[in-house]
Amino acid sequence: MNIPQAVAVLDPKQNDCGYPFNELSGCGLGFKLAQAYARKFRDETEVHQYLDLVAVSIASDIVPINGENRILAYWGLKKLNESPLSGLKALKEVAGIRNELDISSIVFTLGPRINAAGRVAHAKAAVELLITNQYEDALNLAQKVDIKNDLRREFDLNITEEAISMIESDPNLLEANSTVLFKDSWHKGVIGIVAARCIEKFYRPTVILTQSNGKITGSARSVNGFDLYKAISQCSDLLDKFGGHKYAAGVTLNPENLEAFKARFEEVVSSSITEDLKKPVVEIDVSLPFSSINFKFLNVLKQMAPFGPENQKPVFESSNVFVANSLTTLKDKHVRFVAGQSDCDEVFTAIGFDMARFHEPLSRGGLFRMTYTVEENIYNGNVSLQLRIKDIKI
Repeated sequence: MNIPQAVAVLDPKQNDCGYPFNELSGCGLGFKLAQAYARKFRDETEVHQYLDLVAVSIASDIVPINGENRILAYWGLKKLNESPLSGLKALKEVAGIRNELDISSIVFTLGPRINAAGRVAHAKAAVELLITNQYEDALNLAQKVDIKNDLRREFDLNITEEAISMIESDPNLLEANSTVLFKDSWHKGVIGIVAARCIEKFYRPTVILTQSNGKITGSARSVNGFDLYKAISQCSDLLDKFGGHKYAAGVTLNPENLEAFKARFEEVVSSSITEDLKKPVVEIDVSLPFSSINFKFLNVLKQMAPFGPENQKPVFESSNVFVANSLTTLKDKHVRFVAGQSDCDEVFTAIGFDMARFHEPLSRGGLFRMTYTVEENIYNGNVSLQLRIKDIKI
């Protein structure tokens, strides 16, 4: 990459940069610039009011939650939950958020709403929302952004269904080690989400492409452990431009190179991906008896937060688990039940999102192994412990 001629280039990933942390989000980099300016010319504490925006950026950009990011995320979440800026406060109100936000909940609530404005229309409404100081104006803008998010969801669902159908109807795509799909009518703003959805169904490196301004452009996503950026770099002679990191990237190419890119990408992935990377794996931190799970235990876990990439929530495994009560499916997608464990009196509500497939085998009774995280569930003012299921082995 050619470094532009400038008075200064703020990029901690430069080889000769001595800054001690190189995983800042774009917003985090902007915050550090504002902090340095304020330290020299004003009062540095002035910029602390924007830490909630930094936390939203750290969560939404999926950057590692370690080093300086962990510190910024901690104080940013504190600001977001206690005294957010007008725009974020209004967005929380419109989104119906009553409980405390963490990194994960930002990814699934605030982040998509802010992104949706630019994905399905112009991002101006989201920018205006985040910079306004008037709460009434912010509420009006937040409602507009929320409507755009509903539209984004519709695009996301329709294109995902179409993409999955294309794979299932093509034997060559079904047997491939990668997925590269193109359709000129797909909406550019949601193809990254569609790529992630395809990986949930077909676990392999995926590129989803559409047409924009005479070029083919798209988003790529990877599976755990596979260096997507390195694979795309080996196709660079077929690309107009590309960028990204190990697990997510963007590409632009000329239409005449599409078929060659599909073939090359499949060739590169096939030659470098190993069998163990083709299957999703749940990494277990420790086996745990239900008798050890209580609020004191949860408070110890909270001291390790914020959780996110490179600092994930601890994952536990328990054996001899059974359905004690209330086995049900939610929206035909999720499974929920009261879980018990042999030789243990404690029972906990367990919920598995997108795990309705387990309802039928669980209904037969018997013991099973379960991996999960422990979390706090707040409903109608009542606080309880809940197990978020990661996987079940009957």
